[in-house]
Amino acid sequence: MSLSSIWDVLAPAKLNLFLHVVGRRADGYHLLQSVFILIDWADMLHFEARSDGKLYRHDLSAVLPQDDLCLRAARLLQSESGTSAGADLSIDKQVPWGAGMGGGSSDAASTLLALNRLWNLNWPLSRLLALGLKLGADVPFFLGGRNAWVEGIGEQLTPIDVPPHWFAVVKPVANIATQAIFTSPLLVFDTDAATLAGLPADVRVDGLLKGYGRNDLQPPAEAHSDEVAQAAKLLEARFGNSRMTGSGSAVFARAGKVEGADSLPTATIPTDLPAGWASKMCRSLEHHPLVGWAAD
Repeated sequence: MSLSSIWDVLAPAKLNLFLHVVGRRADGYHLLQSVFILIDWADMLHFEARSDGKLYRHDLSAVLPQDDLCLRAARLLQSESGTSAGADLSIDKQVPWGAGMGGGSSDAASTLLALNRLWNLNWPLSRLLALGLKLGADVPFFLGGRNAWVEGIGEQLTPIDVPPHWFAVVKPVANIATQAIFTSPLLVFDTDAATLAGLPADVRVDGLLKGYGRNDLQPPAEAHSDEVAQAAKLLEARFGNSRMTGSGSAVFARAGKVEGADSLPTATIPTDLPAGWASKMCRSLEHHPLVGWAAD
C-alpha cells in the first residue's frame, strides 16, 4: 500500500559510555572503541511524499544548516534507488548541535528508514547500512537500532543489552569542531585495546562502566573550552561521576537505575546552569523506536 505521509518519526540521541582511541589508520582515520547507548532525548521528524521528485526541508524549531544530513540522506537514497518520488521533510530539532550525541547522524538514519517506507522501496537493512556509512560513521549505529560495543571508525557494531538507567546530560553553549579535537596535541591514540569478553562483568551486563575507561577526547575538548570542564565538575559534584560524550561538548553522569515505569532518579540536574546551557534527565533506551522498520 502506498503511503502519502509518515508523521512523528523519532530520532534519538546517543551517549558514549567511554571512548578510547586505540590507533590510527594509514588514511588518517582514528580507530575507536566505545559503548554507544540510545537515550530518550530525541528529534521529531515528519515526511510527506511529493510526486515531482523534489526534496524540501522545513525547520519547525531550530534553524538547521542549508545542506544538513537529512537532505543528504534523502538525496542519496533517491539517487541510489532511482525513484522518481520526492518528499517534504519537517524537523522539530530538540537534540543540541555540537554535543557529541549524534543528533545529525540519528536524523539521517531515521530519514533513510522513513523514506524507505514512504517511497515503498522495501530495501533490507543491509542496503541502508551501506548508504549510512557513506553519510557518517555513526549512522549505521542508529540504523541498527541496538545499544552496541563499537570498534573501527565506528562502523563495527556488536549489540549488547543495557538495562534502563537514568543519565543526567548537560550541553554547554560551546560547540567544538571534531577536527580541532582530533588534531590536538593533547589527543592520545594509543590506549590499550580491550575486548568485549574481557571487560568487567558490570560493563557487559549493566553497561554502566563503573570506574572503567574514559573519554580520550575529553582533555583536548576541555583545553578548547573551559565550559566542558565546568560541566564535568558540576555533574561530578551532584552525581559523583561525569564524562564527556563523543567529541563533546555535552557531558553526562549516571543518575541511577530505572526501577519501574514511574520511577524517578534520586538526584536532579542543578537548576542554576549558566545562561544558554541545555540539560535533560534522560532514560536509556533498550532499542531504537524504529527497530524493525527495515527487514534484516
